[in-house]
Amino acid sequence: METLGMSFTFDECLYIAMSGDSEEGEDDLRRKIFVTKKMIDVLFGMTNDGLRPQDTEQRTRLWKHLQGLLETYSRLRDSDQSFLVEVGQHQQHQQQQQCTGSEPPCRPLQAVERLIHPTLCEQCIEFLERRLVQQLNASSERAGEEVLHAFILVHTKLLAFYSSRNTSTLSPSDLLALIVMAQNMYRSDTDQEDPPPEDVGSVSGSCPEMFYTPEPSPTNSRSSGSDRPARGDTPMFVFVDPDIQIAEDSLQTLEVPPPDPLAPRRVFLEVSLKDGPYPMMPHSMYCLPLWPGITLVLLTKIPNSRVAVSVYVYLEAFDKLEKRLSEGQEGSAAARAQPAIHDLRGKLDKFIKALAPFDIQTSQLQNVWSEFKKRAFTRGGPGFTKELIPWCKSMKTQLCGIYKQCFLNEATRGANAPQRLSPALQEQAQTMVQEKLMDWKDFLLVKSKRNITMDFPGLIHFISVDRSTGQMIAPSLNITERSTSELGKGPLAQFIRGKVMMMMMMMMMMSQPATTGNRDDPTSVIAVTVWGLVKTMRQYLQKGYTTVTLRDGDFYFCYFLWFENETRWTCPVMSDDSAPIGMLARDHYRKLLRFYSKNHQGEVVKCYELFTMHLGVIPTEFILQHCRQLAIKLWEPSRNPLL
Repeated sequence: METLGMSFTFDECLYIAMSGDSEEGEDDLRRKIFVTKKMIDVLFGMTNDGLRPQDTEQRTRLWKHLQGLLETYSRLRDSDQSFLVEVGQHQQHQQQQQCTGSEPPCRPLQAVERLIHPTLCEQCIEFLERRLVQQLNASSERAGEEVLHAFILVHTKLLAFYSSRNTSTLSPSDLLALIVMAQNMYRSDTDQEDPPPEDVGSVSGSCPEMFYTPEPSPTNSRSSGSDRPARGDTPMFVFVDPDIQIAEDSLQTLEVPPPDPLAPRRVFLEVSLKDGPYPMMPHSMYCLPLWPGITLVLLTKIPNSRVAVSVYVYLEAFDKLEKRLSEGQEGSAAARAQPAIHDLRGKLDKFIKALAPFDIQTSQLQNVWSEFKKRAFTRGGPGFTKELIPWCKSMKTQLCGIYKQCFLNEATRGANAPQRLSPALQEQAQTMVQEKLMDWKDFLLVKSKRNITMDFPGLIHFISVDRSTGQMIAPSLNITERSTSELGKGPLAQFIRGKVMMMMMMMMMMSQPATTGNRDDPTSVIAVTVWGLVKTMRQYLQKGYTTVTLRDGDFYFCYFLWFENETRWTCPVMSDDSAPIGMLARDHYRKLLRFYSKNHQGEVVKCYELFTMHLGVIPTEFILQHCRQLAIKLWEPSRNPLL
């Protein structure tokens, strides 16, 4: 079988992806490489030294964690629409932070899908702001940490999201990465329907087959005493070869216990401060399960986070100086370029002295910095020439070492961290939210998986995305006869239910077996086709097409990418080795918005996407009319649920 491979270089790291079967193509491998890079950035920030710990147990735990994150992402991408198009799928209207004139410009909070009762969502946001976050930040058990963001996840959707004032908004890329981490810790299968009440406790004669896995080696309780097995013991094979026993014991030794659920995860996220953006600032992430499928996530600011800001500024300065010297710019031209090394000279001296209270080893950084100053600023020294390039590299290495000591050592993160919300405070937060949502939890779990599409005859499915805010609106793919039972009884409910089921029957009769997987399952018919639609349209987008209409068998597909206040616009053609289109691996749409906004200074430019799937028997003019009406209705300002 032919093996497919692909590699990308990021800075000094080479990422390689291999596929030994025909299930994954180049696009899939490219996306996995960029997603892996994103997850490593979130876990390690500006340095990758922690990828291979010296301790075997730590290394095993870390690699299993990375493997679990990638598997979780792959599972979500294959089953969840929000990860298919890489955008946050939410359940409440967007809300803006309040800003004063002295604060940096505030962006709206993560926009939200209008599926849930709007009053409930507003109450949850108010609860997070006025009760939960205030009580946590006022507690003496928070060990200097400050809750910046709090949000409630229902499976992979946001029920409510709150950010403290003067806090930078989470980027869509970081939010998706955090949802992957939360799903990796507490998995919830959104693609499975709940069993009907009549199936619970069924006494029918057909039972599922049960298979017993033989135990690897006998235990002391079973090997001692009588040779006859006790009643109820399952059959097992007993290995008596001592070499096999030693190998099994060695494998059991490598088993790593699960991490403490109350221990925070150190994550590095993008923030925007008054003096500019900082891509990898340290936070603590607390993921508190409320019920299966519902999770509370807290993101806190750690007390020494300002150290990361200073390290980033100095790293950027020495990196730019190294590049200028490598390009042949020497002398005063290299020293005066922004940021000027002369301006940072005194600041770096103060920074090294300020690290003393944090119990950080700074002797090597002090020695390298002293040697750099001697060569760069002393009259007898070589000055700003290419001889400084090795010392620029050494300074960057030492600064990364400080960064690692502060934020990546085992003693400063996880269960051993001296600064974190106390277990009692976490349990208090968990209990408060559970009490708030106790009467709503079943409704939320059902509503997050089921809804009814808008009434456009022949429209099977659609996905509408506002890329400027990260908002997605899409009907559920879990379409079964039971999914319409929540409509209740009465003539209107029966009419809607009959119409939906008739649409399902039409799709099953008209579907093509080669492209729809399980022909007897309408959900499978739609899901496989929708996944193929998005993949095909992204290929056209990567070639520069922003409007595509395509007839494939019994279906008619449309795709539109457009910008608000647009007159004429052509999407820039991307090369084959570029980052995959999306928002998790790299925000492709932010680049498009930045490119388009150059000619529209001072205007609010928005980017929209619309995917539609119609029955092929519908005339083309009606399909295009549906698309125009759908785009208008989905994004019109309204406080009422549209789906």
